[in-house]
Amino acid sequence: MCPRCGLPQSHTRLCTNCAEWQAAIDGIRSPYQFAGTMREAIHQLKYRNIRILAAPLAEMLQDYLKNEPLPAEVIVPVPLHPQRLRERGYNQAQLLAQKLGRLAGLPIMDNGLSRAHYTVPQARTGNIAERRSNVSGAFRCLNDKINGRTVLLIDDVATTGATLNACAAALKAAGAVSVWGLAVAREI
Repeated sequence: MCPRCGLPQSHTRLCTNCAEWQAAIDGIRSPYQFAGTMREAIHQLKYRNIRILAAPLAEMLQDYLKNEPLPAEVIVPVPLHPQRLRERGYNQAQLLAQKLGRLAGLPIMDNGLSRAHYTVPQARTGNIAERRSNVSGAFRCLNDKINGRTVLLIDDVATTGATLNACAAALKAAGAVSVWGLAVAREI
């Protein structure tokens, strides 16, 4: 896999997308492909208000971390913009982070990040460059307790890594030592 974005490949060097990318994130890992049953489960959690699915998905993340540990002192969920949060009623990444935090024995910083401005949903953008541009500068770190910490950033799906990287940039600007992204599934 690519050591930065976690994209499956036949070698262990940076993939072509990451080789030219000055990323803030230290790495992204996803134990599952965003396809089939996993895609359906994430869609049920995210769009159908089936919040109970956060628990088994978080257990899967914990199982992954037992075998493939990532450096972390604190867990931070990828935030939703307040408008999208009002529409949905909850943040699926926050639900995953809360459940994973309990399982892993790590503190959660629900207020670690905020969306500074509304962005078009990443699923509606086209290529990697558009996705990176769409979320560039979209996040702000709100918590000065992030300074000097190693952060595990949680999201439901990683596609290009643009959202996780934009979050990592905000966290590192606030003094985070390292930021690793962990998403339930990776779109291939």
